[in-house]
Amino acid sequence: MKIAVIGTGYVGLVTGTCFADSGNDVTCIDIDEKKIENLKQGIIPIYEPGLTELVQRNSAAGRLKFTTDTAAGVQPAEVVYLAVGTPQGKDGSANMSAMWSVVKAIAPYLQESAIVVTKSTVPVGTNAKIFGMLKELTGRECDVASNPEFLKEGAAIEDFMKPDRVVVGVRRPEVSDVLHQLYEPFLRTEKPFISMSPESAEMTKYVANAMLATKISFINEMANLCEKMGGDINDVRRGIGHDSRIGFAFLFPGVGYGGSCFPKDVRALTSMSLDHDCEPTLLRAVDEVNERQKSVFKQPILDHFDGDLKGKNIAVWGLAFKPRTDDIREAPALVLIDWLLEQGASIKVHDPEAMENVEAELGDKVAYCKFRMDAIEGADALVIMTEWKDYHSPDFAEMYQLMKSPVVFDGRNLYEPERMKRRGYKYYSIGRKAV
Repeated sequence: MKIAVIGTGYVGLVTGTCFADSGNDVTCIDIDEKKIENLKQGIIPIYEPGLTELVQRNSAAGRLKFTTDTAAGVQPAEVVYLAVGTPQGKDGSANMSAMWSVVKAIAPYLQESAIVVTKSTVPVGTNAKIFGMLKELTGRECDVASNPEFLKEGAAIEDFMKPDRVVVGVRRPEVSDVLHQLYEPFLRTEKPFISMSPESAEMTKYVANAMLATKISFINEMANLCEKMGGDINDVRRGIGHDSRIGFAFLFPGVGYGGSCFPKDVRALTSMSLDHDCEPTLLRAVDEVNERQKSVFKQPILDHFDGDLKGKNIAVWGLAFKPRTDDIREAPALVLIDWLLEQGASIKVHDPEAMENVEAELGDKVAYCKFRMDAIEGADALVIMTEWKDYHSPDFAEMYQLMKSPVVFDGRNLYEPERMKRRGYKYYSIGRKAV
């Protein structure tokens, strides 16, 4: 099948590459000339495990092309995917300006039988609006479908190739059949292809992310309560997780969620609720709890240093909002670093992938260390903000020798408190008693 993908950001690039890998002829289109030139040379603008190899292989096979020429990419396409950014506006709603511009740009070049598919996360009603715009621009009714993505950064290739489910929103069954055919290579293990109305499909993406965010905020609030009352959130988590109605997924206490999806989608759903006179009490609470959780270590750090951080050397392990990505959008680590700088601390940081992005934002305000152990040399304390595997099993004896003071603030509960105590560390974590 001939496919055009508009937008070569995270979603568009993964979508186009995976479709090409299943034998389709895919053209990815973007207005960013430098990005397109880099992609033609196999240079990927994001860190995503396995993506570089897939792009290079399918480009070499001639199945994956990149261009800035909208007409050349759209005219032959049977399916046109829209995967442009819908960033958060000042009021929390999605900024749709890029989407509307793209719809206007593709309209003159669409085949009569072409199916336009929104892959971006868009407010409910977007499909209907695009349908109306294309009818006005082309003088005919065009098929417009919704196909929300459920990709996890750091595991996007696996998620696309082996999805839990594929959700499409359509107005004609024939459109559903075409999309089912497109996804058949990825559904050979009987995972469901779920067809529904476009409005339901658009809503599904927001509800899924809001539900996951709710679980994270809930377990974090319970962790804070456990710490106050002498409980251990890890024990509590095991106690509830074996209940089949609850499970363990997304019930890991920490310093809050970040990234491009959960914060933005919770706020967008809040905005949509207000627009339709529905009070988003729970959604607001989820966001508020998460924003507060990003600062959960501020008071313990202040207390440990008797309220004075001036001149203290603080090491930070982990900058990305989660492991296996270089994405620092809404990352809890940046909230902590900004505060530490305000307090007069000196900071050395390490992250396997995200340091270049942080340097672009913070410049020389912090020191960047290629190796994790370099960051902790002479440190008065270490703060762990991202659960990279690199940090799970360090040489604690070497750490003890390198650090000025063996103090660890563990925002991801990577270590056992009693073991850290026996090793001679002062150890703070989330939802557990400090030792």
